[in-house]
Amino acid sequence: MTKHIVSFIKKNLIEIILLSFSLAFSLWLMFSTFSYKDGSMIIATKAWSDFGSHIPLIRSFSYGFNFFPIEYPLFPGEPIKYHFLFYLFVGIIEKLGMRIDYALNILSAVSFFLLMSSIYLLAKYIFKSKAVGILSVIFFLFNSSLSFIEFFKTHPLPSKTFTEIVSNNTFPSFGPYDGKIVSAFWNLNIYTNQRHLALPIAFLLLLMFYILKHSHKNRKANYLIILLWGALVGVLPYLHFGIFVMLYITIGTLFLFLPKARLSILFILFFGGVLALPRMLLLQNSASASNLELYIGYLASDKAFLNILYYWFMNLGLSFILIPLGFLLAPKDGKKLFIAILPLFIIGNFIKFSPEIAANHKFFTVFIVIGNMFSAFALLKIWRVQILGKIIVLPLFCLMILSGIIDFFPIKNDSYMTLPDYPKNPDVKWITENTPKNSVLLNSTYLYHPASLAGRKIFLGWPYFPWSLGYDTNTRGKIMKELLGSTDKRTACHLLKHNSIDYIDIKRVLPPDPNVPEISDLFYKDFVLMYFNPQENFSIYSVERSCSFL
Repeated sequence: MTKHIVSFIKKNLIEIILLSFSLAFSLWLMFSTFSYKDGSMIIATKAWSDFGSHIPLIRSFSYGFNFFPIEYPLFPGEPIKYHFLFYLFVGIIEKLGMRIDYALNILSAVSFFLLMSSIYLLAKYIFKSKAVGILSVIFFLFNSSLSFIEFFKTHPLPSKTFTEIVSNNTFPSFGPYDGKIVSAFWNLNIYTNQRHLALPIAFLLLLMFYILKHSHKNRKANYLIILLWGALVGVLPYLHFGIFVMLYITIGTLFLFLPKARLSILFILFFGGVLALPRMLLLQNSASASNLELYIGYLASDKAFLNILYYWFMNLGLSFILIPLGFLLAPKDGKKLFIAILPLFIIGNFIKFSPEIAANHKFFTVFIVIGNMFSAFALLKIWRVQILGKIIVLPLFCLMILSGIIDFFPIKNDSYMTLPDYPKNPDVKWITENTPKNSVLLNSTYLYHPASLAGRKIFLGWPYFPWSLGYDTNTRGKIMKELLGSTDKRTACHLLKHNSIDYIDIKRVLPPDPNVPEISDLFYKDFVLMYFNPQENFSIYSVERSCSFL
């Protein structure tokens, strides 16, 4: 028995080391950006904005009651348009007794670990090389963009380059938000912020691996396994609708090139589609449908063809050349895989699916994850061209990962923001213990509202979040302004009841927040006060008790 174990370890030592590193790195990455201490959430500054949406969603399942139907807690009153399944799992785990940081980070780390493992598995199988698999994982972790050019503009060579890279805490390019050309979506920050993204990409890669491998077998398919794949495809739009669309595009393309796997592919896609149909019908008026339009060039500032090419050269770096080269050198299965993912790059450059074009980054994220495999294969082929190839590859490899290394340290060196949680935060504590779990509050602040931490819904969260999902924030914003500025109790009560609002919170801040509508004195004078925190100047009023005359 011992000899078999030793033999297995020796034979698979590279994979064991890679998997061990992948798991350790995944755990570090997730726990380093979100933790818990002394009754407070500790959130990395670069994750602060996105977590302002994710934590209310998690808490709506764990502390609140957000079912039948599930609603977006920052825009209640309509069925949720966001892919919520990942955060539902986190919420259920927290509800069962696990602290929120463990619940979120463990599930996130496992998802990221599965993504790294699936990258290695697919690349190794397609190119029959462990080296390509390892390089594909490295290129996934350290992006190939040319953002290092921006870094060296402010940190010119040959000054203390190594020290400045290691101590850096800002991304050298974070387009379009800082006006620079290299986008913010290619570094690891996207996975620490969008915790739900890694798992569906891993699922897509594993399905590709299964289908490509199955296409070379002559024996009958295992229908139980195919049934399982179909069921997972049916669940996917609840986990990530964008990846669900990409799955049908890529696997549908493979259907054309893999005759031996066509029956299996057809059954998986058909059965998955039937199971996903209720979600599809629910989303028919969502952002993905109502905002569909032609939009050329993604985030390129100038839509001229050469400018778009330049944009992608800056964002892909050497992969702009190595991916096509890898395609030309790739074996048959590699070519089929590349043709299957190429539509993702084309669609992302020509079609806008949501109010914000930046959301198309998901198409390019999947394309680049697989495209990295072709870059890795191209470098390996060059490496094998005797000594000259090795001389060429070493600097190319360094240039491929330089921007990714520079982008890694702003995540490692990030600062943190503290968010007092239940029961340390008295406002959260009162809401948790004194309001029904499905309550809706008319809010006078946005991000990390106490009601959101208590799992309750607020009438309108930070407008960017629901707007980007396709909700009508303009109309709701006008209603919110009318309510908070109302001077007539009867009119206010009718409007509160009509919008299913249970409580009103008023928080006076000086100077007044320009993002919040002006608040009248009506609530102080004519509404029943349920709770007041003098330290925060935070009040909660009951709609039911105040408007009982209706």
